[in-house]
Amino acid sequence: MSTASQSADWLSHRPDIRVLDCTIRDGGLMNNHHFEDHVVKAVHDACAAAGIDYMEVGYRASCKDIKLGEHGCWKYCREEDIRRIVGENAAAVKLSIMADAGKCDYREDIPAKKDSVIDLVRVACYVHQVPLALDMLKDAHDKGYETTVNLMAVTTVGDSELEAALALLAPSEARAIYVVDSFGALYPPQVRRLAEKYLHHAKSGGKEVGIHAHNNLQLAYANTIEAVALGANYIDATMAGLGRGAGNCPMELLLSLLRSPRYRLRPVLKCVAETIEPLRKDLGWGFDLPYMLTGLHNQHPRAAIAFNALPQPGDIGAFYDTITESH
Repeated sequence: MSTASQSADWLSHRPDIRVLDCTIRDGGLMNNHHFEDHVVKAVHDACAAAGIDYMEVGYRASCKDIKLGEHGCWKYCREEDIRRIVGENAAAVKLSIMADAGKCDYREDIPAKKDSVIDLVRVACYVHQVPLALDMLKDAHDKGYETTVNLMAVTTVGDSELEAALALLAPSEARAIYVVDSFGALYPPQVRRLAEKYLHHAKSGGKEVGIHAHNNLQLAYANTIEAVALGANYIDATMAGLGRGAGNCPMELLLSLLRSPRYRLRPVLKCVAETIEPLRKDLGWGFDLPYMLTGLHNQHPRAAIAFNALPQPGDIGAFYDTITESH
């Protein structure tokens, strides 16, 4: 771990840090976004009470793709559904949605900021979708929103391709560019190298850098620490680590690390104990062997998700063989 991360003193002087809770958005990938209203409200209330800067309520997927019953409302985050939970969102926590490049009719589905309770639009894209993401960022910015960009699956692209993508994003309307460990495959030295690269490009465009980590190798927290120590200041986390597959950096750990009077741990502990942990048996997120194996081999966790969804326990040895053969 870097020298900067061997001491926590740097945390005492970071008023620039912004914490984003993506429990409902990332966790929705474990239940097709079928969270009951009381769960979403509990997370919102905890974020507000804890002083968390942003809460991501879900995706803004194309309304043309709505299939009644297949997905819950947090895949689409229509204004009426959000307002049903937060009203006019008088709470201090800002609200965020994620718009996936190629899956959102952003010109029609994202209204002007004056007509929405959303504050931040986070655009997610793969490297080959950067030109589309640039247009999405400009559209959201011009409508009055804060904007950031999550560049996904960067562990699958070469350095030159990544450098070219970052060079395009640096002058964009994005306020922050996120290092995203989509497959939970990164180790701290790799996060350090990526964060340094992102910070170099971000500085040229007056941008910030964020970190979004997955826990396939039990390193989401460590990787988050590494990125923040180097200067990343937009930090994603989720209550109890609830998120796709192995989950994310746990919010309760992150706030304990930050030790800032801006953030309060107690509301998060209450939400985790009373609302999130009771979901674990049915949703089944968190570190396990199948997720570990997809992370070790830098693969999307879809195979592990399917393995864990089998009606009877599968053969982990056979799964290992399948993963290693396909690597």
